[in-house]
Amino acid sequence: MKTIVLSLLAAICVLNVYAQPKIGSVAPEITLKDKTGQSIALSSLRGKVVLVDFWASWCMPCRKSNRSILPVYNRYKDKGFEVYGISLDEDATAWQKAISVDRITWLQFNEKGSGANSTAETWKIEFLPTSFLIDKNGMIITIDPSDKDLNKYLQLALK
Repeated sequence: MKTIVLSLLAAICVLNVYAQPKIGSVAPEITLKDKTGQSIALSSLRGKVVLVDFWASWCMPCRKSNRSILPVYNRYKDKGFEVYGISLDEDATAWQKAISVDRITWLQFNEKGSGANSTAETWKIEFLPTSFLIDKNGMIITIDPSDKDLNKYLQLALK
């Protein structure tokens, strides 16, 4: 019986290692290069409320999400809100075009595909778009917040 319980506990631990980051946990570190080649770590944004947003230019729900994030970003960017956008586009030209068409001015990174060492793999991204709202201390507050929820939280957190 003891062996069975230990085996079950080990299996649960393995499942948790491979699970998507959870609300209330510290956001896993990300360090990516932006379009100018500058490396920016997610942890360097501590003190700000950050939306980590996984998307791609070919994903129509992602493009719609970009358009809905834009007014929220413009309203709160000078009050301590930042977006850390991670595109999974294979085609950098399509990514750049989407940035231009969607008028994205927040931090933007392109990590081609989702290989074993990619940020998308680390964060266990299963579909696009997926976003994580992170508080000023680097803790995940919510996953895939609606525009309404995002606005509500930012109104309270960034007075």
